[in-house]
Amino acid sequence: MLKFSDQIVNGDCLQEIKKIPDKSFDLIFADPPYNLQIGEKLTRPDASKVKGVNDKWDQFNSFRHYDEFCIAWLNECKRILKDNGSIWVIGSYHNIFRLGYHLQNLDYWLLNDVIWRKNNPMPNFRGTRFTNAHETLIWASKNKKSKYTFNYQSLKCLNDDLQMRSDWTLPICNGKERLKKNGKKIHSTQKPEALLHRIILATTNKGDTIFDPFLGTGTTAVVAKKLSRKYFGIERDKKYFKAAGERLKKTKVIEDEYLDTIENNKSKPRIPFGSLVELGILKPGTTLFDPKKKINAKIMADGSIKYKASEGSIHKVAATIMGAESYNGWTYWHCNINGSTVVIDSLRQKFITETKD
Repeated sequence: MLKFSDQIVNGDCLQEIKKIPDKSFDLIFADPPYNLQIGEKLTRPDASKVKGVNDKWDQFNSFRHYDEFCIAWLNECKRILKDNGSIWVIGSYHNIFRLGYHLQNLDYWLLNDVIWRKNNPMPNFRGTRFTNAHETLIWASKNKKSKYTFNYQSLKCLNDDLQMRSDWTLPICNGKERLKKNGKKIHSTQKPEALLHRIILATTNKGDTIFDPFLGTGTTAVVAKKLSRKYFGIERDKKYFKAAGERLKKTKVIEDEYLDTIENNKSKPRIPFGSLVELGILKPGTTLFDPKKKINAKIMADGSIKYKASEGSIHKVAATIMGAESYNGWTYWHCNINGSTVVIDSLRQKFITETKD
């Protein structure tokens, strides 16, 4: 697998991908040709030309030709994706519906479609349509039974403690990040690093393997390297490939101590408070108190607690005291163990560690 780790290859996707062993990657990000079907030159109201996407790599003879191409690479991607892996595919209205159709026909399991809303899109110069201000991403697991990675807590933290929604407002790639030569863009559809940062953070863990079959100027590989993920990419255009290579050489990995992410609550073993009572770790009659030691509650034999007229779970009673709809009793309640004050969550964590061993 070393041959396909932290490497990029200059070659045709459909040929190079066949060299990759089965079940090699945890995540695939694919930014395929959009088959834009522009058909004519775009101009502004002042008759000046608009530099759109008219590259040869985005041109296909027919929808049938494009479909055959997409089915071929999607089939290969499924082969090299690990059983619990997932794939992201990005496109515009020109191609995303065809890609979704093929994904379902190939038995991928669709998890979300995400709208990437651009806060600085190119205007519709002719005024004949709505300004096309977004692209669509499809996130799918290898199959319905895949135990795919989703770092829910990290995404929530990234979004100021709110659940991350499926509409993302991010700028298009511009400024210093945009690769240029002699003042001209090297790649017409270079994706912003912010988009890949969110995707990779959301659906992989440190050390996971990521594959990009249409690498372009290397955004996927660059962000994967920064976040200490292993990457492999294929790009057939020599100009893009060279730019990606130069970009990767300049990319530095984020220091390991800053790469830890918040563990998902769902991935933690669930230990009811009552289990600590059943196992004798905390005995009925033990006093629990708040962080300031002003409120005392007693543990009952069934794992409930009593404080004055309030009784119920550690969470319910804590919420009543705090005047909240819900509250985390594990971090609210403390107890005295051998003369030391400890938060009861530390007893749960100790129990989890001991049972693992």
